[in-house]
Amino acid sequence: MSAAVFSPADYLDFKQTDHAAIFHGVTQAWEILPRLAAYLQEQIVPINFGKTIGKAVIGEQVFIGRDTVIEPGAYIKGPAWIGSNCEIRHGAYIRENVIIGSGSVIGNSSEIKNSLLFNNCQVPHFNYVGDSILGAKVHLAAGVIVSNLKLNGDFIMLRVGDAVLNTGLRKFGALIGDGVEIGCNAVINPGSILGRRSLIYPGVSWRGILPANSIAKSVDCVRERRG
Repeated sequence: MSAAVFSPADYLDFKQTDHAAIFHGVTQAWEILPRLAAYLQEQIVPINFGKTIGKAVIGEQVFIGRDTVIEPGAYIKGPAWIGSNCEIRHGAYIRENVIIGSGSVIGNSSEIKNSLLFNNCQVPHFNYVGDSILGAKVHLAAGVIVSNLKLNGDFIMLRVGDAVLNTGLRKFGALIGDGVEIGCNAVINPGSILGRRSLIYPGVSWRGILPANSIAKSVDCVRERRG
């Protein structure tokens, strides 16, 4: 039995990022995560075209696009690439090796690490996103956690039917397709795959693969999303 393939094109619209090149030659979408550090090292020309209000901390290896607003108290450690027309709100913490697409919001007490966000993502309130890929127009409601590390530190495995696929990564949060909505205080456990336009109810602890256009009321209650 051949291994399942989670092709980037099945989850992500490459027209909604300036960084499609990082996916060249990739079979499984999460293979770009170990590449982020080297890619940003090559791509970043540190400059701030945006507007910084009050006191924010911006590291030496950070690019900020036009009309992006950095509010007081934000901490952008970098390396990081932030597109145009973004809001980096008070208390946001952007750590190493992060790409944030244009039109995105990173909000109060939200932390992002080693992740790629496509355009128009919303990570606005008390969120954590570690070692993950978020497609265009993904919305994380308040308190959503995208966890990236198993409690025992083992490699992240995906169960696909009766087969088990080793991702080769010890830190991998989620592959979240375009247009996904995740409700307040949900936890997305390591190695989760969420198909385009899927929806997860508030408070759900999700693990595994959610097909596109699905609604998950719990791990055991998944139905088709219509409309």
